[in-house]
Amino acid sequence: MKWHVHSERELYRDRWVDLRCADVELDDGRRLDHRFINVQAGAGAVVLNDHDEVLLIWRHRFITNAWNYEIPMGAIEPAEAPIAAAARETEEETGWRPGPLRFLMYDEPMNGLLNTCNHIYLAETADHIGSPSEGFESDHVAWVPLAKLPDLIRDRQIVGGTTIAALLMAAREHGV
Repeated sequence: MKWHVHSERELYRDRWVDLRCADVELDDGRRLDHRFINVQAGAGAVVLNDHDEVLLIWRHRFITNAWNYEIPMGAIEPAEAPIAAAARETEEETGWRPGPLRFLMYDEPMNGLLNTCNHIYLAETADHIGSPSEGFESDHVAWVPLAKLPDLIRDRQIVGGTTIAALLMAAREHGV
C-alpha cells in the first residue's frame, strides 16, 4: 500500500532538525496526519587495525541516559562529499586519521519517522594524529576486538542501529 502525500507543513525548524506534518492518504481513502523529521545526512567510518580491532568512541547519550560504543559519525556539511565527511568526523571524534576509505553500506535509520540517511565507509588502517578535536563527543576512544562485538551488542554496550549494522558488515567481511 502506497501512501499518497497531499501536503506537508512545518511544525518546528532549527539548524539541526525540521519537524513536519504530512497530510497522507492511504489506498483505501483514509487520510491521516503523519509527523516526520528531516535531519541532515550523516557519514561515518568503521576503522580497523592489524589486530582485528575496531576504533570506537564511548559516549553518553542523554536522551536515553545510557553509555554506549559507537562508530565515529556525524553530519555531512553542505557541498561536502560523504567520504570526506566520514574522514573528517573520524579525525575530529577520535584523533585518528583513517587510511583509504571504501564504501561499506548505506542506511536510512527509522525511515518511518526520519527523512535522513547515513553513508558508512571502511578503513583498514589509521594513523594517530593527536587528541580528538571534538573532545566533548566522547568519554574516551578505544580499539575494541571484533570478536567481542556480539557480546557488546548483547550486553547493550552497542545499541545504535547504524553502528550495529556497520560493525556486523565489517566483521562479516573480515570473517569474524
